[in-house]
Amino acid sequence: MGRRWIVVGLSSVVAVMVGLGSLSPVWSESPKELRVSAIPDENPTELMRIYAPFAEYLSREIGIPVRYYNVVDYAATVEGLAAKKLDMVWYGGFTFVQARKRTGNAIPVVSREEDLRFHSKFIARWDAGIKTLADLKGKSFSFGSVSSTSGHLMPRYFLLQNGINPERDFATFSFSGAHDATALWVESGKVDAGALNEAVWDKLIERKKIDPNKVKVFWTTPPYIDYVWTVRGDLDSALIEKITTAFMKLDYSNPADKALMDLQRTKKYIRVKAEQFKAAEDAAIAAGLFQ
Repeated sequence: MGRRWIVVGLSSVVAVMVGLGSLSPVWSESPKELRVSAIPDENPTELMRIYAPFAEYLSREIGIPVRYYNVVDYAATVEGLAAKKLDMVWYGGFTFVQARKRTGNAIPVVSREEDLRFHSKFIARWDAGIKTLADLKGKSFSFGSVSSTSGHLMPRYFLLQNGINPERDFATFSFSGAHDATALWVESGKVDAGALNEAVWDKLIERKKIDPNKVKVFWTTPPYIDYVWTVRGDLDSALIEKITTAFMKLDYSNPADKALMDLQRTKKYIRVKAEQFKAAEDAAIAAGLFQ
C-alpha cells in the first residue's frame, strides 16, 4: 500500500483516505486548487484540528480552493513538494533545508515570531535520576522523527556540543515518530528521557495530557530557527504574495484571527528568507545528518 493521505475539504472537516498516486495531475504555475500539508509531528487528529481551519482561511483570502492533506511521514511532504503534488507545506527548519535541496527552489514564506528563537525541551521521568545532560549516559532515550528539527536534529547537535554521542553514550535510543509520542514514552517508562518541541510540550502540560508529577524538563536548548510555511518555487509570484499577505494581515487582537493563530500557538507571523536557515543546514552537517 502506498503512502496514505487524509484530505480535508473546505466546507467541512471530513476525511477520506486516498493514495498518493490518485491525486489529480500536476498543476501549472497557477493552480486551480492549492494543496497544503504539514510535517506529521503530532498525531493525525491533532494535525487535522490545527490545519483544516487554515485551509478554510486561505481559501477565502487567495480566492481559490485550498485543501489540507495529512501525510504519514516527513519524507512524504518533501517528495510531495518536489513532485508538484503539494504546493505549500508547514516544515521544520531541517525539513525545509531538505526540501530546498530536493526541489532547488522551495521558498520560505513566513514563520511564527517564536520560530526565530525556538527551543527543544529535554525531559525525563522524575525517578530516572537525570538532572543534567551528563546523567543521560547509560540511559534509554527517545528522539521524535528522524527528520524533525526540534525532535532530533537540534537535540542531537546540542548533545554532541556537550560531549554526548547518542550512538556511544546512550544504553539505547529510538525514534517515537512525533513529539507527543516522545512525551508519552517517557511518562510510561518506555524510555528514561527524550527531547521534543517546546510548543508541543507546553500544550501537553496545559491540556493535561502529561502528568508533571511524573515527567520533568531538565534542560532547554539554546535558541535556533525552526518552523516555516513554504511554497514550491514555481508557483505564480502573485499567488505567493497573496499567501504571504494572508498570514501577515492576521491580527491577534481580532477574535477570529486570534482563534486561528492560537492553533499554531503564535501572536505574529514574520516574513523570512532562505538564507536564515543556513544555521539549520550547518547544524545538520555538524550532526552528520546532511551532506
